[in-house]
Amino acid sequence: MATKTAAQRREEARVEYDAFIRGCPTHQLLGRISDKWVGLVLSALSSGPMRYSDLGRKIPGVSPKMLTQTLRSLERDGLLTRKVTPSVPVRVDYEVTPLGASLSHMLTAVKDWAETHIDQVHEARKRYDAENLRLR
Repeated sequence: MATKTAAQRREEARVEYDAFIRGCPTHQLLGRISDKWVGLVLSALSSGPMRYSDLGRKIPGVSPKMLTQTLRSLERDGLLTRKVTPSVPVRVDYEVTPLGASLSHMLTAVKDWAETHIDQVHEARKRYDAENLRLR
C-alpha cells in the first residue's frame, strides 16, 4: 500500500467536507457567515476601511455588543483586519482581507438582491397570508 504525503491527506480531507453534516467545519462556517450582521459588516467594509463608530452609524440596529462580537469573529476567521493607531483617542480601523473580499462580493450581491426584490417578497407574503387565512 502506497504511503500518502501530508498534502495528499489534507486534500482528501478537504474533499470530504460536507456542509450538510452538523459537525463539519464547513457547516459551522456557513452558520457564521449567514449571520445578518456579518453580511452587513462585510458589505459596509467593501468600499474601504472604516472605524468602529462609522460602522455603527452605517449599520443601524446593530448593538455595540453585537458589532464588537461580529468584528472579533470576522478578524478571528481572517476575513478582516483590525489596525490600531496610537493617538488620543485611539484610532481603530477595520478592513476586509483578500479572503474577506472574496466573500464580501457574494454577500453584497445578496444584500443588493434583497433591496431590489423586497417589494415582490412583500406582495408574495400578502398573497400567501390572504390565501391561508381563508383556509383556516
